[in-house]
Amino acid sequence: MNIKKDIAVIGAGSGGYVAALRGAQLRKNVVLFEEDRVGGTCINYGCIPTKYLLHQTKLFQELKTNKTWDGPVDRILCNWRRVQEGKLKAVDRLVRGIEFLLQKNGVEFVLGKAALQDERHVLAQTSEGEKVFEVERIILATGSRSADLPFLRADGQAVVTSRETLDLADVPKKLLVVGAGAIGIEIGTIFRRLGTDVTILEIMPTVLPGCDKEMGTRLERVLKMQGLKIFTQMRIEQVLHGQGKVVLKGTCLRNMTPFEFEAERILLAAGRKANSQSLHTGSPFIRLDTSGWVEVNPKLETNIPGVYAIGDLVGGKLLAHKASHEGLVAAENAAGGNALMDYRALPMAVFTEPEFASVGLTEEEARQQTGQVRIGAFSFQASGRALTMESPEGQVKIIAGRDDEILGAHILGPSASDLIAELVLAMAKNLKLRDVASTIHIHPTLSESVMEAAMKGLGRAIHVLN
Repeated sequence: MNIKKDIAVIGAGSGGYVAALRGAQLRKNVVLFEEDRVGGTCINYGCIPTKYLLHQTKLFQELKTNKTWDGPVDRILCNWRRVQEGKLKAVDRLVRGIEFLLQKNGVEFVLGKAALQDERHVLAQTSEGEKVFEVERIILATGSRSADLPFLRADGQAVVTSRETLDLADVPKKLLVVGAGAIGIEIGTIFRRLGTDVTILEIMPTVLPGCDKEMGTRLERVLKMQGLKIFTQMRIEQVLHGQGKVVLKGTCLRNMTPFEFEAERILLAAGRKANSQSLHTGSPFIRLDTSGWVEVNPKLETNIPGVYAIGDLVGGKLLAHKASHEGLVAAENAAGGNALMDYRALPMAVFTEPEFASVGLTEEEARQQTGQVRIGAFSFQASGRALTMESPEGQVKIIAGRDDEILGAHILGPSASDLIAELVLAMAKNLKLRDVASTIHIHPTLSESVMEAAMKGLGRAIHVLN
């Protein structure tokens, strides 16, 4: 017998559980499927574990390097086992909180693998056997997984993904990281702080490919000063497994010379692939692009009316907050609404030290698309608050068009992931440079640097030369 529901959500990651909760708020009868834990990769194996480890290792680094303290600094050790236990406690607390919200909102949670039988039926394989759900609307949120390279595949031992790396029982002495995106840089930072010899190899010319060139170059310089060995334009061509070590060989594209690096482990962080291979129980009918991402329209609806897709499954920037917002949009539409997804003011952040955050167009993109732009930049070296924190590295950079409309913003500095929110709101609400510049900001705070950058863009800066 079929179990009837209004909305079925397949995948309980950031976008999936948000879609389920919003659907329930809209008075729909919702069922949520997940073959692992609620929270998906982000909470269980990605964003939250990474940020916990980044925070703990940052404290460890500060204890060892603060020049105003006395004491036996060389005797301070990081208890890695205790750090891992704390990470699991933080994750479990968040998972239990989401499970509580699902229960109180009346969302039925089904633990098991689910797939589409047809346009209106979902087959779930559970510990109690197979169950078939007849639904009015479906939201696909099965996420993504770490991508392999043709000659370099994760084996969970010598070659690992971010998931295995964050759960390592011991800190490796040498780690090779393939890919200088957010995952590679953040995990590299964690282990470098613990004393690991970390080498990052990237095939593109800069770290964080696609980011603002000036800001990416500055971030790369800072990371190198912190001890990370970063090599760009490195094409990997061969992997060799030896006794207790792994060797990568290839060619440096800058000068076409060969290279060779070895380490205990290799972290494969060179992109991700959509989990779109098992959406159906039979013949596929959801349209995919050539790379395997699900194709959707601005309402996040697939080629099948009433079937939506969100999160990493639809490609673009693979960000948890993007997935969550898409979950809200898809749920509204599945409940009969007419919401559209707008990516113009989609921020991103990398939680290094200092942090890097960005929204909108890079300087290069803005100049190409609009011709003439106005740049407002303010260095944290002129920020009183940054100096009191001993964190003067970096700057706020705002890019505006001819009418002073904010086209993009990029922040390298302390708490950049929080500071960017003001500029995301400004972009989302079509505010101008003068709106940010004329808003009173508390002194002394880091947020003053956002105001000062806007004033600089208008030629009215007070604390730096115009």
